[in-house]
Amino acid sequence: MPLRPIDAIFIHPKRRLYVVYYRGELWQLPRMKIDDQSWQNRQPYKDDSRGLYLSIHQAISDPILAQKLRTLNLPIAVRGSTLSRFEAWWGTHGFEWLKDKLSAGQSPLAAHQASTKMIDNQPSSPSNYLSALASSNNTTAHKNPEQEAIAITQEITDIFSDMLADLADEMLHQPL
Repeated sequence: MPLRPIDAIFIHPKRRLYVVYYRGELWQLPRMKIDDQSWQNRQPYKDDSRGLYLSIHQAISDPILAQKLRTLNLPIAVRGSTLSRFEAWWGTHGFEWLKDKLSAGQSPLAAHQASTKMIDNQPSSPSNYLSALASSNNTTAHKNPEQEAIAITQEITDIFSDMLADLADEMLHQPL
């Protein structure tokens, strides 16, 4: 049965860099920061993959990159595992884990987990998203600060709600 390709963040501790597992391919980021600029400057990862470990923090603080990389809030037992062990788990248990989460009405997306610490040591409060979107969103310039914060929060909620709806549609309507 075909599985949804997964996006996951790995760390190479000796070389101190992030490697993103993007739909089955490994991409090396140019610095120890996960944002849209780093993603645009990514390079194919060609080194030995045995040195890669699944990051315990899968949530991405950059709202633009979070739309492109749909990282999941993976089970604690899988976090910190090697790439080969992670792929084996995903191939064996990934579909059932996702289906169970979606059937229970829970979001498997790391971006939806308020208790998850964001990558780059930023707290997981909506204010990070608000400041990032406020600086790039000029359409709310004529509103008062309260209205602006509400509009931006609604925009963020819509983005992640759309991501969750797409994921649920993919997983629950696959032909067997």
